[in-house]
Amino acid sequence: MTGDPIRRPLDDVWYCVGESRRFRPGRLSAVTLGEEAIVVGRAETGALFALRDRCPHRGMALSAGRLVEGNLVCPFHGWQFRPDGQCAAIPALARRDDADFTTVRLPRFAVAEVSDLVWIAAGPNPQAAPPIPEVDFPYCGMLVEILEVEASFDLVALSFVDPAHVAYVHDSWWWRPSKTLKEKVKHFAPSPFGFTMTSHTAKTASVVYRLLGAVPQVEIEFRLPGVRLERITAGRKRIANYTFASPLGQGRTALINAMYWNVPALNLLKPIARPLMRQFLGQDRDVLQIAQKGLDRKPAMVLMGESDVQSQWYFSLKREFLRAREAGSAFVNPLASRELRWRS
Repeated sequence: MTGDPIRRPLDDVWYCVGESRRFRPGRLSAVTLGEEAIVVGRAETGALFALRDRCPHRGMALSAGRLVEGNLVCPFHGWQFRPDGQCAAIPALARRDDADFTTVRLPRFAVAEVSDLVWIAAGPNPQAAPPIPEVDFPYCGMLVEILEVEASFDLVALSFVDPAHVAYVHDSWWWRPSKTLKEKVKHFAPSPFGFTMTSHTAKTASVVYRLLGAVPQVEIEFRLPGVRLERITAGRKRIANYTFASPLGQGRTALINAMYWNVPALNLLKPIARPLMRQFLGQDRDVLQIAQKGLDRKPAMVLMGESDVQSQWYFSLKREFLRAREAGSAFVNPLASRELRWRS
C-alpha cells in the first residue's frame, strides 16, 4: 500500500458495517474495517460494543467466542473482557499468581446505530468527522444490499460522483431505456464535508421514479469519506437511496446500498426490488474490478471535462480533510457553487 495519505481511506471517520438486524442480542460478529479486525457484540440490553478482534494472550479471534453474563469470553483459554475492553478474568491464574490482569485492555472502537444501520469509527477522534447520515422521515420499509468489490476505496467512492458511466454500465431496461445521450445541466453547491446537486425535477425515464405516481424532485448529496445520499420527494411520498463505501483492507471495498421509503405499497415490491438492486450494484462491482486491474498496472487517472469535475472535487475535499487534521484546525470546504454540464 502506498504511503501517500491521499491514496488511503480516511481514518477518524465513520464507516457503515451492516444492518442492525445482523447484530443480535447476546451474539458476536466479526467485521473488517480497513486492516483492522473488529468484533461487534450486542448486550442483552441492546447496547452495542466494538473491540479489536484479537485476544492479547495467544491471538485468538474473540468473535469465535461467546458472551457470558455480559463479558466476552475467549474460546481458547477463557480470558474474559468487559464491553469496554477491560480484562475481567483469567481463569487459569492460580491463587498465588500475582499477575495483574487489570492492566490488560483491548482497543475499543466507537460504534453507533442510525437508521437501522451500524457504524464504526475508524479512528480515535470521530467527533470532528462527517456526520453519520440518517433518514429524515418516518419510513415504513427498507432494503439493504452489500457487495464486496475487489477495488480500492477511492475507485468505488469515485463511482458515486461519476455521471458519465451510467449510460454504459447501467444500461438496463428498467433504468435506462433511452439509447440517446443527452446533455445534462445541474447546479451544485458546497455542503458540510461535500457538495450537493441541488433539488431538481427528475426525468421520468426510470421505472423506479414512475412508481411514485408523480414526477419527483431529486436532491443528491455527496460527503466524505464515501457517502452518496439521494433524496426523492413526490408530494408526501419519500424515498431515500443511500450508498456507502467501507474499506475492507487488502484492496477490497464494501459497496453498500440502503433504500428507505414511506409508501406502504412499495413493501409488496421488495421480492422484485432486491434482485434488481443486486443487479445494479453488480454492474458497478464488475466494471470497477476490471478498472482496478488497469490501475494496478498504471496507477494514474486522466480526469477531463465537466463530467469529471465531481471526481476532482472528491480529491480536493480529501486533501482539505487531511490538511485540517494535520493542522488541528476545522475543516473548510474548498468548493464553490457551480453549474456543470455533461452528456449521459
